[in-house]
Amino acid sequence: MTRVMAVGVFDLLHLGHVHYLTEAKKHGTELVVVVATDSMVARRKHQPVMPQEMRAALVAALKPVDRAIIGDERDQYASVEAVRPDVIALGWDDYHRVDEIKANLAGRGLGHIEVARMPKFEETDLNGTRKIIRRIVDLYQHASLYAAERQPSGENPQ
Repeated sequence: MTRVMAVGVFDLLHLGHVHYLTEAKKHGTELVVVVATDSMVARRKHQPVMPQEMRAALVAALKPVDRAIIGDERDQYASVEAVRPDVIALGWDDYHRVDEIKANLAGRGLGHIEVARMPKFEETDLNGTRKIIRRIVDLYQHASLYAAERQPSGENPQ
């Protein structure tokens, strides 16, 4: 068995996430996904829209995923030590550098773990959480998010 570990925020799931996890699963027989904690997301990216437990439950329900866990609050590498993967799959846009991860792993006696960056997904313009949020805000600001709001004033929807 080859265990793969993927990591991420997974706030507002989208096709980019599905592509990333599908590609990660190709590197082994078991895929364990580590979902970032709410406080880690708030410190490094943005205030999460969905709480960590909900994000983990949604990720766990995806077909390529065998198990989803919530990451360690203080130490990202504690999850690696707990999962003991053969491969760590990074998203194409993950800010971590492969060489730095390998050095940190080696320093913890985990130098045998392969680190692989997954390919970019470009099939849709809504392949990122921030893109989805911008689209919703744009629709809301132009009063076209809900069908009833798109009706000219005084007109009855049929």
